Amino acid sequence: MKKIIMSLLVFGFLFAKADYSEMSTEELLASMGYVTPEKKELLYKELEKRVDKMSDEEKIIYFENLKKMKK
Repeated sequence: MKKIIMSLLVFGFLFAKADYSEMSTEELLASMGYVTPEKKELLYKELEKRVDKMSDEEKIIYFENLKKMKK
């Protein structure tokens, strides 16, 4: 029960937050498949700004998720 409530709070926070610049890259990558279509463009713009600073692991996750989202 606690896990469900905690998950709802975390996802609620991700959906409500419109300023992606304050989120960590890890948080942005985790929210890629869960953002509304209206917020998707803002999310991708913020991630594009960060690609050069991402670790190799983060880049792999980003590009794999990007491929999935474009299908």
